[in-house]
Amino acid sequence: MKLLSVVVPCYNSENYLDKCIQSLLAGGEEVEIIIVNDGSKDGTAAIADKYRESFPTIVKVVHQENRGHGGAVNTGLRNAVGLYFKVVDSDDWVDKDAYESVLSALRYLVDRSQAVDLFICNYVFEKHGAEHKKVMDYHGTLPVGEVFTWDDVKRIAQDQYIIMHSAIYRTQLLRDCGLELPERIFYEDIYFVYQPLPYVKSMYYLDVDFYRYFIGRKDQSVNDRIRLERIDQQIKVTKHIIDTYDIQAIENKHLRKYMIRLVGLMMAIPSVYLIQSGTDEHLEKKQELWRYLEEKDRKLYRQICLGVLGIGMNIPGEVGRKVTVAGYKLGQRIYGYS
Repeated sequence: MKLLSVVVPCYNSENYLDKCIQSLLAGGEEVEIIIVNDGSKDGTAAIADKYRESFPTIVKVVHQENRGHGGAVNTGLRNAVGLYFKVVDSDDWVDKDAYESVLSALRYLVDRSQAVDLFICNYVFEKHGAEHKKVMDYHGTLPVGEVFTWDDVKRIAQDQYIIMHSAIYRTQLLRDCGLELPERIFYEDIYFVYQPLPYVKSMYYLDVDFYRYFIGRKDQSVNDRIRLERIDQQIKVTKHIIDTYDIQAIENKHLRKYMIRLVGLMMAIPSVYLIQSGTDEHLEKKQELWRYLEEKDRKLYRQICLGVLGIGMNIPGEVGRKVTVAGYKLGQRIYGYS
């Protein structure tokens, strides 16, 4: 069995796939790299096959009709044999030294029969053209270098949410919880982290800058213009998350509070783009989303509305909309995420 399965979803990735795969090959035989070519129209398939031929004991390739990022991750999970499971997008890469530390720590835990459910590392915004690279870490929130539970987690700051880039899950846990990402839709990556959370009993945080998250391409889904064009997909994913769990039934209070804040984040993301647009149609979509939450779970609605993000998204009138947009732009500058 491999220690780690890394799935690389690919769609028209010929311009940056080499950098991604080259960084992952440094893991050697302990790692399997599963390249899922999701119906690419360029030279991605040929590049993937080249790596499979050159590294047959490390690289797997699956060619499929386009099913979106979520569909590619689902395919990767079905084909994974590693004890742990990681997603690395084809335009991103991993740091070599941090990679060695991650594998060493995973190996250490497994050898001592302490294989945790969720392994967490830092990630770095590799913003195109930016001299300063923003490191997103979990200092002051997660215990460092030890196995811990939700009871040991301190309040997570707005820039410390666990996302796909920082998460490595135990593969069997993902299967046990029945993880199946929405297909042919953008912004499903938060579901990859959110849905397994109630199944997570043990965690480990390694304070290394492992994942390099490249941002700045004009066609990226995190681009403001692209987000607004795809706002209906963002709303669909948010509703899917709202529907997934009765959060009030989550027994561990620390996990329950964190999941409430995650839903709040997912409500805030489309809301701020709809507010920023300011058209009557978009403002109505924003109101409809909040009505949907209220009708599904009135208590959760109130909890989120009373939180910082909820208050910010629901300040009435034109002045309120300007305050919301100004706060969002300030966050962009502070965290350097777009």
